[in-house]
Formats: sequence, C-alpha cells, structure tokens
Amino acid sequence: MTDFGAKEASVVHNQAAQQFELLAGSDVGLLQYRIRDGRMVVYHTEVPRHLERRGLAARMTHAALQFAREQKLRVEPRCPYTAAFFRKHPEYSDLLV
Repeated sequence: MTDFGAKEASVVHNQAAQQFELLAGSDVGLLQYRIRDGRMVVYHTEVPRHLERRGLAARMTHAALQFAREQKLRVEPRCPYTAAFFRKHPEYSDLLV
C-alpha cells in the first residue's frame, strides 16, 4: 500500500482519452468525461480503494471543473461523486447544466 496524500499526487489532463488522471506513485485515479453540445458530461470518478478519503478525487474534480470553466463548458454530473462534490462546493454551481 502506498502512503500518498493529496499534496504528493499529481493530476494530468489526458485530453485524447477525455479523462483526468491522478498519479500517486504506481497508483492511478481517473475522472472520465465526454464533451458534447457545449457540455462536459462527467460520468465516472475512481480512486484506488486504499487511497480513498484523502482528497484525491477532489483534486481531480477541481482540475476538471477549472478546465470546464476555462473552456466555457457547462457541467453535467452523472457520476455520484461529482454530483455530491457540487452540493459541497457551491462556488462551482454556475457550471451546472
């Protein structure tokens, strides 16, 4: 088991695969999306089980929402984690479809 926290992990935007990848040692987390009709549809967020509850999914979600804001995209959260993130972070509510 790797002992990484949010600060040690890096988030990379893999635009070709339409996903944000969180690199924590040899572990990888994913936030997957599709862009259509001016919307970023976030449909899956995943962090390895042994790295959960360390803010890693939030790091990817912040990066994804910053990208959406820069690209002037609205966000449709189909992923339960992303939907919950919006409820906890009203500062992003302007991005919701």
